[in-house]
Amino acid sequence: MRMKQLASVLIFVGAGVCATQASAQFDGLYAPVAPPKSVNLGMVELGKKLYFDPRLSKSGFISCNSCHNLSMGGTDNIRTSIGDKWQQGPINSPTVLNSSLNLAQFWDGRAADLKEQAGGPIANPGEMAFSHTLAIDMLASIPAYVREFKLVFGKDKVDIDQVTDAIAEFEKTLVTPNSRFDQYLLGNKTAMTKDELAGYKLFNESGCVACHNGPNLGGNSFQKMGVVEAYKGNVEGRAAVTGKDADRFNYKVPTLRNVELTYPYFHDGNSDTLGEAVDVMGRLQLGKKFTKAENDQIVAFLKTLTGEQPVFRLPILPPSSDKTPRPTPFN
Repeated sequence: MRMKQLASVLIFVGAGVCATQASAQFDGLYAPVAPPKSVNLGMVELGKKLYFDPRLSKSGFISCNSCHNLSMGGTDNIRTSIGDKWQQGPINSPTVLNSSLNLAQFWDGRAADLKEQAGGPIANPGEMAFSHTLAIDMLASIPAYVREFKLVFGKDKVDIDQVTDAIAEFEKTLVTPNSRFDQYLLGNKTAMTKDELAGYKLFNESGCVACHNGPNLGGNSFQKMGVVEAYKGNVEGRAAVTGKDADRFNYKVPTLRNVELTYPYFHDGNSDTLGEAVDVMGRLQLGKKFTKAENDQIVAFLKTLTGEQPVFRLPILPPSSDKTPRPTPFN
């Protein structure tokens, strides 16, 4: 009996070693997620307050965290986000986690960095539906905010550049290191199971790695959705920014970090499960139909990409003063 058990263990270990060796050639195409090298702590604390403050919206109800919920993988887990007056957004909300590793922000890359992105939703009539001027007037009417802005930036007057700088600085801290895949990359070859290693091998050898590589396993290029088979959708993608017809249905490749948490998937949120997303990507991008077993193995690998989630004390927002304009959520 013991000999049979030992044989089973040796077979399992041997299979794991083979899968590891077969995938090792691809390891250099990835990198572990690392904590931010340096941040301004005062700016981070201010940015954290602003990230959670719904008074930056016309309704006084929507904050950055509404669509990028840090308790839900930095997303809202619905197909397209909800904006002012219950408007249905046109596109799925991408995760804010590890977004500092992306080459640009938004699905179409219209914002070059986190600072530029942070100002967009505030003034978007379909999102927070405020204006930068009204947002600054609101903040300037709250003495505690005025004092904190002066302490952080050394200026008497609050402006939108300070607001977006602070939010961006906070978002730089929203990284998720120490996933089991990171542990594997750092040398712990037992951090992943046999099925997960088999899924990693399939992920690489099937061609997924061509777009999903680097520390964020994505986020570093724009690619067409529907290479082998056309994808049925009505969101123009990168063409809305460049004006080039060739960029239609081109989108920023999403990060696969924490992908287990960031459902539903794609720019339109049209795939509810990881298994469905793997099937669609295989057919449309690679011309490959994964078997049920192969799909399960790839999904198992993708779940090793869930890292340590940001943990911090929720900010206590400074109270409005008598002069602070009151929200108008219903008109």
